[in-house]
Amino acid sequence: MSVKAKKHLGQHFLKDENIAKKIADTLTENGYNNVLEIGPGMGVLTKYILKKKPKVTVFEIDTESVIYLKEVFPVEQISIDTSAEKFQIIEGDFLKCNLKEVFNNQQVAIIGNFPYNISSQIVFKAIENRGLVPEFSGMFQKEVAERIAEKPGSKTYGILSVLTQAFFDTEYLFTVPPSVFNPPPKVDSGVIRCIRKENFTLPVEEKLFFRVVKTAFNQRRKMLRSSLKSFNLSLSLKEDPIFAKRPEQLSVSDFILLTQKITENGN
Repeated sequence: MSVKAKKHLGQHFLKDENIAKKIADTLTENGYNNVLEIGPGMGVLTKYILKKKPKVTVFEIDTESVIYLKEVFPVEQISIDTSAEKFQIIEGDFLKCNLKEVFNNQQVAIIGNFPYNISSQIVFKAIENRGLVPEFSGMFQKEVAERIAEKPGSKTYGILSVLTQAFFDTEYLFTVPPSVFNPPPKVDSGVIRCIRKENFTLPVEEKLFFRVVKTAFNQRRKMLRSSLKSFNLSLSLKEDPIFAKRPEQLSVSDFILLTQKITENGN
């Protein structure tokens, strides 16, 4: 039995065993047991994750893939050493799941050959649930992977870069060619790893910080005094040198400082 890749689900099945092992090896030994794989397809990556961590849950929205996985990875064959070992298949949409309920508030790493069409949403969900997610890693469209890990000063640097790097240390690991997939995508892929910053608390109101970052980059060609005019900046605040910059020139700490200034302005 095999599974046909479905275009509307953004499926490109990884067929290279060496790449699958390298992605599984991006998982660290940070003291957690739970791993969540998103979009396992036919389980090429799954079998290597199972060798590294005792509790693996896969989220798969494709019914055909779920049937395949249940035949190839029956639970009774996975539980080898102790009752604590576990393999769970959940058929459903990861973006709609409640991670706290699924994992009973336990720490869980996220990994996968992520569907291109929802990869950014997966990152934002990991950020939203960062208290539960000590790390996430996996394969993205190369452009998205680069954007997540990019540093200030680049046209690639943007909303995804700042909001991810505010809470996670990000690293671009390696590039993957289209030829290792079936069917091959039209672009290269990139593998990244993001490790949560421990003992870090955002020193500004989170919703305002997100709003400042998103508003600034929505008009990224403009100086901040123009792109952020919806915040009703005072004339004196507009004269602050930071407002003469464009968003790609600001680091995460600069955006935090910017949010503090806007807060003091009465927002």
